[in-house]
Amino acid sequence: MSLKKVLSLVGFLLLAAVVLTACAGQPGPEGPVGPAGPAGPAGAVGAPASATDLTCTECHNDTTLIVSKQAQFKELSVHGTGEAFERGEGTDCAGCHGSEGAKARINAGLLPHDASVEGVVNVSPFNCRTCHNIHTTYTGEDWALTGAEQPTKMEFTDGTFDGGAGNLCANCHQIRNAKPKVDGGNVAIASSRFGTHYGVESQMLLGEGGLGETTGSPSVHYSSVQDTCVGCHMGEEFNHTYLPKVARCQACHADAKDFDVNGVQTEVKAKLEELHTLFVEKKLMNPDEVANPSNLWGIYDAATDKWSNPSADAPLTVPEAVANAMWNYKFVTYDQSNGAHNSAYAKALLDAALETMKAYTP
Repeated sequence: MSLKKVLSLVGFLLLAAVVLTACAGQPGPEGPVGPAGPAGPAGAVGAPASATDLTCTECHNDTTLIVSKQAQFKELSVHGTGEAFERGEGTDCAGCHGSEGAKARINAGLLPHDASVEGVVNVSPFNCRTCHNIHTTYTGEDWALTGAEQPTKMEFTDGTFDGGAGNLCANCHQIRNAKPKVDGGNVAIASSRFGTHYGVESQMLLGEGGLGETTGSPSVHYSSVQDTCVGCHMGEEFNHTYLPKVARCQACHADAKDFDVNGVQTEVKAKLEELHTLFVEKKLMNPDEVANPSNLWGIYDAATDKWSNPSADAPLTVPEAVANAMWNYKFVTYDQSNGAHNSAYAKALLDAALETMKAYTP
């Protein structure tokens, strides 16, 4: 074959290849994945784990730290003893009484009576898990506090408690009853337990929560004590009895021999006792310590010489100023510090109440 014919044939083949390539369609769908190949050879056996390799040992180790804290809490703390947790079965109390409701509410940043708070079935008492993130990371980070120390909004007053680790305490230790309604200058009291509820230390420290024209300001124990409640009630050793010690006070009150610094507690106790006497004299409180050991309010019937409890159907109706005095008496009483938390505010509230009750004629 001549060279000319060879070149012509090659050219023709190249042209045909180009034409065929240009006419090719889109690639078809990908085929199915083939079967898995055989397993590879087993790796070498690793070294056996030891206890020190487990993060659990950051907490569970040969120290007695957990044993000590549990004993302090369960034997001497009012948070770890008693039957108050049982009230957590009810919606009104679940936000503070009982571990499950309190922890869930505080972590969510909700107020004690938020509409989403529900009663807890099989409620349990406060325990390590209530205030700490136990067994979430299984490391020492589990000692972190519930609520992450976020500032705590007060439910029935305008303030926000911003006291470091003490913010956790403030979630429950605040006024948990609404202020009374005034109608025509009077207040109809429908419960023998009229007042702030127990454990209202946060608002006392903030200098708010009393009724009437008495105003207050934050205590130095709020503004100057690191971690507020924790600083005084737990100390650097984080004692879980929560019982304050005079030695902790001496960092600021060098000459303190007890908690009655500058006679504040003596003075406040005297004012409370004087008010109690006036409430008894004005027939607002049954003086019988057996029938009324908690100094609750009552209605006296002179005709029968008997006492009854106020109710919605049969309220105890008093002037607004008297209701304010009754509220403020309970506020200072239920703060439980006899003025130590905020002496100026406590004394001002009691002085106003004394002035009202001395002038009051039923």
